[in-house]
Amino acid sequence: MSSAAANRLGISSSAKRLGLLSSAKRKKAYGDLTLERKGSSIIVLYLIFHVLFLLDLFFSVFNRGFFSEKLFGLFSCRPSSTTVGLSVVDHAAFGMLRIETYFKLSMMLPLVTCQWDDDFGHGGSMYAHPMDSSLLLSIGPNVDVYFPPRKRSRISAPFLFRGDKVEQQKQSSIEVLPDECLFEIFRRLPGGQERSACACVSKHWLILLSSIHRAEICSSRTTQCLKPEGGLVSDKADESSNLDTAGPLPVFNDDEAVCGDEDLEHESDGYLSRCLEGKKATDIRLAAIAVGTASRGGLGKLLIRGSNSTRGVTNIGLSAIARGCPSLRVLSLWNISSIEDEGLVEIANGCHMLEKLDLCQCPSISDKGLLAIADNCPNLTDLTIESCSNIGNESLQAIGRCCPNLQSISIKHCPLVGDQGVGSLLSSASYVLKRVKLHALNITDVSLAVIGHYGKAVTDLVLTGLQNMSERGFWVMGNAQGLQKLKCFTITSCRGVTDIGLETMGKGCPNLKQLCLNKCSFLSDNGLVAFAKNVESLESLQLDECNRITQSGVIGTLSNCGAKLKALSLVKCMGIKDIVVELPLFSPCKSLQYLSICNCPGFGSTSLAMVGKVCPQLQYVDLSGLLGITDAGVLPLLDSCKAGIVKANFSGCMNLTDAVVSAMARLHGGTLQLLNLDGCRKITDASLVTIADNCPLLRDLIVSKCAITDFGIATLSCSKQLDLQILSLSGCSKVSDKSMPFLGKLGQTLLGLNLQHCNSISSSTIEVLVERLWRCDILS
Repeated sequence: MSSAAANRLGISSSAKRLGLLSSAKRKKAYGDLTLERKGSSIIVLYLIFHVLFLLDLFFSVFNRGFFSEKLFGLFSCRPSSTTVGLSVVDHAAFGMLRIETYFKLSMMLPLVTCQWDDDFGHGGSMYAHPMDSSLLLSIGPNVDVYFPPRKRSRISAPFLFRGDKVEQQKQSSIEVLPDECLFEIFRRLPGGQERSACACVSKHWLILLSSIHRAEICSSRTTQCLKPEGGLVSDKADESSNLDTAGPLPVFNDDEAVCGDEDLEHESDGYLSRCLEGKKATDIRLAAIAVGTASRGGLGKLLIRGSNSTRGVTNIGLSAIARGCPSLRVLSLWNISSIEDEGLVEIANGCHMLEKLDLCQCPSISDKGLLAIADNCPNLTDLTIESCSNIGNESLQAIGRCCPNLQSISIKHCPLVGDQGVGSLLSSASYVLKRVKLHALNITDVSLAVIGHYGKAVTDLVLTGLQNMSERGFWVMGNAQGLQKLKCFTITSCRGVTDIGLETMGKGCPNLKQLCLNKCSFLSDNGLVAFAKNVESLESLQLDECNRITQSGVIGTLSNCGAKLKALSLVKCMGIKDIVVELPLFSPCKSLQYLSICNCPGFGSTSLAMVGKVCPQLQYVDLSGLLGITDAGVLPLLDSCKAGIVKANFSGCMNLTDAVVSAMARLHGGTLQLLNLDGCRKITDASLVTIADNCPLLRDLIVSKCAITDFGIATLSCSKQLDLQILSLSGCSKVSDKSMPFLGKLGQTLLGLNLQHCNSISSSTIEVLVERLWRCDILS
């Protein structure tokens, strides 16, 4: 033993001279020397490995990895069978894998432990708990490598340690490239087919592809040299390639797939439409749409209704659409609280061709997002804003100033919008704005005055729930004489609509064709008649819940409306009473063809008979819900109609009998196409006999809840001229299984059959009918 070794072992000089070492101490000293020699050998082997590994890296650059194939095949990152025909990118990827393996193995030395006998060491495990043994990978009989727990590596190792065996793990070399390299590769792909195919590989690739702006994609001339003869995408791709495990892969449907390599000039037509609703509305689907529709004409219309509660649409999804779909012309967002101004700003910056924008229940969008739309989308023609609590006057002013083509504006339930925003918008778009809808806004008579002065091109005007407007505002709007082109005017729940205001509007709107008044509680007969006298071009008049309108107002309007009124509709007008009054001489309204009086409980037979005398040319009659009318009121109406009734609806008229149906079939059977007798409980089989003999053009017959039996169905089936397409027998309890052969005969022409609540018809009969009448939709 040398003196240096003795000093390291702590042996005194006197003990050396006397040779008084005990056997135990000699044994321990020998063990320490053995351990020192083993450690030196390991260090030498470790250095040799480093040298050979670096040589292997050097030769792999020149596609000559013979060191790894012969000496270090265990740690080789490239199977020899796949090295033929690899590109520079593949070799770069293999080199990166070798570097990763190199650095992993470089960490082994501090953790290398040698096993010894109990005389020289404790002989126990290096980990305290048995469960920690899974953190050690054995690479030899006496060497363990410790890997602490951590997240999955971005670039996983290409081999697996299982005891003494090493299994090669198949992995696509392109996956090891960083996002920057993938971005450069993807933007140089020759056409949409290659980009869509790459997007199907994994969500990671899909997100990368959707992040590429259309302007960043290289043109076909630049990528011509990169495209091989068979395309970048092989028809026989390796099905065993590893894919992104973050979730299910996006699947492109037929519309989102690509079928050609069109140039970018041909990819921006924008004729494709997509609609996402509820759970289907996610950022991943928007990214797939952005990539998949690029080479199929481009996305032109996108509608999103609602959003996924856990993975809903956010600014990221809209950003993908903005970058990949510059041809977008129509965007509709409904009930999406997760989209903010940033997403709308991306749309404004990427989709300059946007023409229609619909924002409904988007509380996170404010003036900032709409200002970006105004600055970058000059082609905007249609804007709808509903229940957006953070949008105010500033953005509307910018829209009016920067969008010269704006033709339609609809604003509903926006508390920050006032006279300043509405007035500025209307005055700026005075000569192009055609449709204006204002619903439940904090605007006053000032806005009405602006509409009256600057609405020179307005053809459709809708005012709803404007409680701050008075009679003066409507008077000013009518006297301004600016609504010369107004054709359709709808007013709902506006307290300012009075007799004076409506009369003035009649004078200021000479070309008005359609007027709809809903819940105008301050309007009376005088204002309605005065309006009818002033507007000679009126073609349609609808009164809904105008409770101060009486029988005199209806008759006076019909006799003074001029020669163009074609349709009159009265719904829930509670002020109409069925009384006999002496009316002055009046001229008949020969132009009226459509008469609808629904759910007016005071409208009875007397009023109906008077209306029938005024309207001799009726073709469409709807008297549903009039419980007070009887045969005495309907029969004079039928006698006075000279043109021939085409459609008649008497649903809910419980007092009508077979006499009305008999007169209808006799007088108008040659023109009648639809007859609705739903709920007329006094109608029996006699009516069906008359219909079968006199109504050859009848297509729709509804006798639900009538006193119809099997005999009536048999009579209909025996008619040689009847050609029914719709038959409803719902609630006819007297129709039984005996009608099955007759229904089967009628089913030769039927397209719809309603047998709901027919308790006398068994389920087996229904099954037989469903089987026989395969072209007919049967409700049971």
